[in-house]
Amino acid sequence: MAKAFRLTASTGIHKGDRAYQQDQVALLAHPRFNGCVLGVLADGMGGRSGGRKASDQVMMTARQLFERYSPEHDDAPVVLKNMVQEAHTVIRLTAISSEQEPHSTVVAFLINPRGDCYWAHSGDSRIYHFRNGEMVRRTIDHSYVQALVDRGEITDEEANHHPKSNILLGCLGTENDPPIGTHTIARLEPGDALMACSDGIWHYFSPSEMASVVESLTPREATEFLIEKARSRGRGVGDNLSLAIVKIEALQEPKKPLGRI
Repeated sequence: MAKAFRLTASTGIHKGDRAYQQDQVALLAHPRFNGCVLGVLADGMGGRSGGRKASDQVMMTARQLFERYSPEHDDAPVVLKNMVQEAHTVIRLTAISSEQEPHSTVVAFLINPRGDCYWAHSGDSRIYHFRNGEMVRRTIDHSYVQALVDRGEITDEEANHHPKSNILLGCLGTENDPPIGTHTIARLEPGDALMACSDGIWHYFSPSEMASVVESLTPREATEFLIEKARSRGRGVGDNLSLAIVKIEALQEPKKPLGRI
């Protein structure tokens, strides 16, 4: 039998050194199923109006589909893929009346009450799965530099400093259907943590740094620390920053009362 656990969580967001905020992030508790949680993050692009409209549409679509979701009857990966595809369609429709062409990345993870977890993403915002202070897995960016890494032409470290690191090969709102990456975690365990973040965060840290921060601090402390440190490392030219952290912790069994002596 799986151990009982509880979730502790936090989100953080900052406009960084940009004039306006186009990131959005949320952690949503299901209205009907206790222990069912959706984390979703969107990094909008396309000028002040376009980028914010795009990320707004991602969040609205995610909320609507999650409210209708039933962990007992629905297929979580299908629901997440539908979130990405439907948000893409709405953003494309929004583009008709926008001042600038709206685009957005998206990452979303869904935790079911029994502890199984699923994620989907499009673009270069990321989800990290940490376990006891080590990275287990992360999403693979739909970006030009990730393609170079995949072909062995540059390293992950070199990708962070590549002059074309901001070029995406796919996201929401483009003419083509968005690429959708998915992953399943059969069961989350105490000691696990999930972190979703935009490139304004992950660009400034190694996976081991982030794993250590998430392991040693509470979710609220970790979000505040990572935003502050990314702001410092951005040296006045940092992007919008957003992140969500969920940690899985063991439930302490209640102590049995001592018998009479």
